[in-house]
Amino acid sequence: MTKPFLLEIGVEEMPAQYIDDAREQLRSNMEKWLDEHRLAYQTVHAFSTPRRLAVLIEALAEKQEGIVEEARGPATAIAKDEEGNWTKAALGFARGKGVEPEKLAEKETSQGAYVFATIEKKGKATTELLPDAVSQATALTFPKSMRWGRERLRYVRPIRWLVAMFGTDVVPYEVAGVQTGRESAGHRFLGEPTSLNDAGDYEQELLRAFVLANHESRKTAIKKQMEMLEEEQNWRIGKDEDLLGEVANLVEYPTVLYGTFDETFLRLPDDVLITTMREHQRYFAVYDVDGHLLPFFVTVRNGDHRHLENVQKGNEKVLRARLSDAVFFYEEDQARTMEQFLEKLGHIVEHEKLGTLEDKRRRTTKIARQLAEKATFNEQLTDDVTRSANLLKFDLSSHMVDEFPELQGIMGADYALKLGEKETVATAIKEQYLPRFNGDALPETTVGAIVSMADKWDTILTSLAIDLKPTGSQDPYGLRRQAQAIVQIANRYEFPVTFETMLEFVVTVMQEEGLTDGYALFTEASDFFALRCKALLTEKGISYDVVNAVLFAPYGRLDTLFERAAFLQKRHGSDEMKAVAEALSRVNNIAKKVDESEADLPDPEAFEKEEEQELYDQYTALKKELPLLLEKKDLASAWEAFVKLSPVIHRYFEAIMVMSDDERLRLNRLRQMHHLSKEIHRFARIQSLVFPA
Repeated sequence: MTKPFLLEIGVEEMPAQYIDDAREQLRSNMEKWLDEHRLAYQTVHAFSTPRRLAVLIEALAEKQEGIVEEARGPATAIAKDEEGNWTKAALGFARGKGVEPEKLAEKETSQGAYVFATIEKKGKATTELLPDAVSQATALTFPKSMRWGRERLRYVRPIRWLVAMFGTDVVPYEVAGVQTGRESAGHRFLGEPTSLNDAGDYEQELLRAFVLANHESRKTAIKKQMEMLEEEQNWRIGKDEDLLGEVANLVEYPTVLYGTFDETFLRLPDDVLITTMREHQRYFAVYDVDGHLLPFFVTVRNGDHRHLENVQKGNEKVLRARLSDAVFFYEEDQARTMEQFLEKLGHIVEHEKLGTLEDKRRRTTKIARQLAEKATFNEQLTDDVTRSANLLKFDLSSHMVDEFPELQGIMGADYALKLGEKETVATAIKEQYLPRFNGDALPETTVGAIVSMADKWDTILTSLAIDLKPTGSQDPYGLRRQAQAIVQIANRYEFPVTFETMLEFVVTVMQEEGLTDGYALFTEASDFFALRCKALLTEKGISYDVVNAVLFAPYGRLDTLFERAAFLQKRHGSDEMKAVAEALSRVNNIAKKVDESEADLPDPEAFEKEEEQELYDQYTALKKELPLLLEKKDLASAWEAFVKLSPVIHRYFEAIMVMSDDERLRLNRLRQMHHLSKEIHRFARIQSLVFPA
């Protein structure tokens, strides 16, 4: 027999951004609990609204599954005496496992003969176990929790009611002074409390109380109502899945409505209007069929269709005030010159240990210009990069960004154009923050890519220099994301500067600013970026051994590093790769036997056999060709060179004893191995590759 089990935790309104994670935590915790307790079930449904988190388990078994375990005891030689009777060791083992001695059995194992006991554990009734399931509701973690009254429990918000039912029966439990029952709260204004007769009636009963408990159902309802409004008004409502998800977590019974604002506000940039509506009011923007912004907005009410005109007027009044503020700030900013914006940067402190935004502007400009020069960009492009870097943060001193931080970069681009800057510069100012999150777009322009990297290099290195490094899951300055962004941009634009070159001159800038002594910061930053590269390579499906084969210092050009990883991954496990890896690994392994201080070039005059000369000729050709092939990213030709080298290596080791008793010969041969190994490592640390047996 099976029954549905319902657990609902009723709380005061939760922050919308906490709800999705909390709901999935509750689902995951419950599924794990069911598996650990060997309880059969059909499905776990998770529900959430601003005032509740719930799970409904369909077809939960009424009894825990029993199990049969086999426990190994002492060796037979110890368990039986000479007459074949059980010894005290065997009897003690049986007593400890709760079985009769006559039920002990002897079995042969790979380690010899042992005594075993078969233990049957009968399953408990589900009703005995469910109180512990209710406790899973308090095992959730939230970004911020609180205590209330005299309660010791920390939770997202005070708990106001609990429902725990197995079929038609209440599961008794108490949390923070609240007893479980069968009564759930309806919509705060529209519904009445509802008493559940059966756990399986949960969704239907709440719907009668004007609560859509399923978050996906609320999103679907909002979408359908918006589609009807679009068709009715011949509009296009802005598609924003993040906003839709947030709004769905703000309501229990969604009703879509629209309002309007004065057309004069359309003189504001679209981004200002959209951001004001989205970030401050959770409104959706409205467009005509050609994609032009219209003086309307769409919002979602937590209620039904009654008195919508009053709700509409209230929302219009609030938005009018917001947009009036935006117009004021925008017009105030228009009266200022670029010099005035830049002058104010010297009065805005970035961090007490780093100085002002003027100091950041100076550092970033140095880094950006160096990046452009090292990449051998033409003079015009380098000048554009320098000018863009000079202006990157000027809009942070504007009234508009002070009021609407979400518009940083966007307002900078708008103001830069109005102040006579080139479109290339304005676009770079806007693109400096890209990518803002994992999966976001990368800068589309070369100038934007360079200044974006420069800004992120400065943020990462200054933060590491003053010990603001990420710890565990905490990364308040987003340094991991920014490091990954640098790697992604370098790959996208095939940036022709090695990682080490970039890091060296950025560290030099930090030294000039008195933030570091240099060496320690270089090492720490190098390790930090290596971890980010490893994460990105893993995301791309590169196996761990291929990652280890390419990810070692010096890293060289980042785009080449990633292409080498992809190249090796594609051939990973092939017979050809296995054969080449075997040959090259022989060189790498024996090359470790020579100290770097003794690793001069080998002397061809000291060669005794033609196999030594043959390998030396191959090494000389490889040393000349490989850097050029890697620079052109002609990895296929580079790999082919190693394929041709492999039989030469095998012939060498068949004919030559590297570790000769003659010290002069031994050292010369070790030097040959050392320098050949260095060329191999330009491509990959091939001995890190793992092949199936």
